[in-house]
Amino acid sequence: MKITTITSNRDYQRIYRRGRSFVSPALVTYAFKTKNNNLRIGITTSKKVGKAVYRNRSRRVIRAAFSHLNADQNAPFDLIFVARTRTAHCKSYEVERYMKEHLSKLGIIH
Repeated sequence: MKITTITSNRDYQRIYRRGRSFVSPALVTYAFKTKNNNLRIGITTSKKVGKAVYRNRSRRVIRAAFSHLNADQNAPFDLIFVARTRTAHCKSYEVERYMKEHLSKLGIIH
């Protein structure tokens, strides 16, 4: 599954400002409905998560959890997944459970 990533700061700011957010203990998801029919994702980890080892692990866990989901690639959404301090200590299936909750509320997965 090829995932298109969000790269520009302008897009991140727009999604944070105008998108919907869903919060769980290990993950925060921001979603913004777009006009084009492709799914784009971005993953952010702040220094509050920990040192570089923990931030990188958090990103890997989030990426692995997303790859296990059968998300609709043609869903017109931009998604940002924000790691929390607990994310680095979770397994990918735990993060996947939270992610599935958030994305099912949006209708991206069924």
